[in-house]
Amino acid sequence: MAFLYFFTIALFMILCALLCAVILMQESKSSGLGSSFGGEASESLFGTSTADVLKRFTAWLALVFLVACILLSLWTTAMGGSKTNAPAFTMEQIES
Repeated sequence: MAFLYFFTIALFMILCALLCAVILMQESKSSGLGSSFGGEASESLFGTSTADVLKRFTAWLALVFLVACILLSLWTTAMGGSKTNAPAFTMEQIES
């Protein structure tokens, strides 16, 4: 179970990096990081609708990010809650 949890955390970190990269590639007023790859706005992989494709892709990635964040938070809480079911000992019980 721990392997699956840490594998999911690793996928979440990859999702975070991908989301950051897609956000930085979007065209801004100063043409953004996309112009640093050597192409002009008219020369792009998706043609003239690159801005629309990146906006939709960013929106879907953001939605997946939010859902994954909530699910991982609930999963982490459930894992932490299962470990607190151990009996609590006081110092008097330990010393005697």
